[in-house]
Amino acid sequence: MSYYPEKDKANLWWRDGVIYQIYPRSFADTNGDGIGDLKGILSKLDYLSDLGVDALWLSPIYPSPDFDFGYDVSDYKNIDPKYGTLDDFGALVKEAHQRNIRIIVDLVLNHTSTEHPWFKEARKSKDNPYHDYYLWQDARGNGKVPNNWLSVFSNKTAWEYVEECGQYYYHMFVKEQADLNWRNPRVYEEMMSVFRFWAGQGVDGFRLDVFNMYFKDDQFRSNPWKFAIIPFDRQKHIHDCDRPEMDGVIRDIRKTVDEQPDSYVVGETFLSATDKVRRYCGEGKLKAAFNFSYTHCKWDAAAFRKLITEWEALGEEQIWPVYVMNNHDVTRSATRLGVGENDERLKVAAAMTILLRGTPVLYYGEEIGMRQTRLKRQDLMDPVGVYNWPFHRGRDGCRAPMQWNNQKNGGFSSGTAWNAVHPDYPERNVNAMLHDPKSLWTFYRDLIRLRKDNPVFQTGALQLIDRDNEFVLAFLRKTAEQTALVCLNFSQLSSKVNLKEVTDVERWGRKFSNLPEKISAPDHGILQLSGEQVLILFSR
Repeated sequence: MSYYPEKDKANLWWRDGVIYQIYPRSFADTNGDGIGDLKGILSKLDYLSDLGVDALWLSPIYPSPDFDFGYDVSDYKNIDPKYGTLDDFGALVKEAHQRNIRIIVDLVLNHTSTEHPWFKEARKSKDNPYHDYYLWQDARGNGKVPNNWLSVFSNKTAWEYVEECGQYYYHMFVKEQADLNWRNPRVYEEMMSVFRFWAGQGVDGFRLDVFNMYFKDDQFRSNPWKFAIIPFDRQKHIHDCDRPEMDGVIRDIRKTVDEQPDSYVVGETFLSATDKVRRYCGEGKLKAAFNFSYTHCKWDAAAFRKLITEWEALGEEQIWPVYVMNNHDVTRSATRLGVGENDERLKVAAAMTILLRGTPVLYYGEEIGMRQTRLKRQDLMDPVGVYNWPFHRGRDGCRAPMQWNNQKNGGFSSGTAWNAVHPDYPERNVNAMLHDPKSLWTFYRDLIRLRKDNPVFQTGALQLIDRDNEFVLAFLRKTAEQTALVCLNFSQLSSKVNLKEVTDVERWGRKFSNLPEKISAPDHGILQLSGEQVLILFSR
């Protein structure tokens, strides 16, 4: 039995389509305050429709004091005024749906802001009815913190003392983000009501922030130690992550989400690994979960082949893959993997992400190859960079304003932008690429169309070929009606692909490439690729 009952549908938006993540603060500003807003996203829906995306994942838009830029929520059932209103959100959903674009919201249910009304009450005393909404502990002997758990942001203790109630509260992230007590039945029901509220607003799916941390050890035992350089990594996180109770909560979340037909729920797996995807996804569990091994993989055909093989092994258990090269937490791939201003390698990465068996998730600006900005230390805003300079520069650089044109702030805002715009915006922007047939933007659009127009790239099986090739990642996508061959040259030098596993490839028809002028025909089962070439062949 499959883990999603809709699997036999001819069209399933979250399986067949392309998801596009927007960091709302940085996408488009309509009121000149330097911060992106919901009306800005609405104003770009035609652009997103032309690009071909099927769903928008919005990073948090809830009221927040922004100690962690939206991931510290002070009200789960409203819109932060800097982004607009619930009416603005309703208009966005309506207009998106008219263009067959779905909306996915980001739910941050592991913790709230310390400015949330619940926490303001909880800190008053141990007897306050909201006190047990959070994780509190008394000091150990001699006033020591309750255990050795660390904050992943600061690499220091994750416990903060509150004088009013004489206890410590736990925070995995910044001290302004207090972790919730999911063992409290009232908290549990409050969280389930958040899903229902946003489903009622017309939302089509949910991305769960660090979902596998909802429960912590009920005895608050310290984590065992291991060898590592970074303090947080010196612990085996067996007591503050992936607790047994998670198996029940993900089933309840799935039941709640399934109250709305065709809905989607994907989890951000904290400290992700393939075995965790297997644990949390499947029949009656999450529909998908991120495995960031793909995101952080070095530029190496063999390394990606290994990761894809692991995903395909999960596929035998009906777990649908998700592939993401960029998001709001990682250095942009154009900087991480790219070579200077040349975009051909980025085209190879795009073809891999969009044409593999699974759901591709793109990040705003990826389609124009936005590079990572570099801020001076005194300009850093992200707590990760503030706490960990110079070992980590933070995430401000991957959250820079979208580069729409060569005007002020790249067309993002008429005011003073909240974050630095990359200085290359006069040349690297949407307007400069829209009508260039060789641009990265055009290639992304054409890839998405290729996926949309050919069901083989949506539901077709995947078969890796020429598995020992050092420089080329090659695979077949197959349905009963069609076969497609995808060859991706990771090298800047020409490379060969052995096609002995592919029958009659010399007689195949339609071709697609980023370098159409350099397409060569297979010769005795060997295909020659130019440096950083994408080549796709279709059976007749």
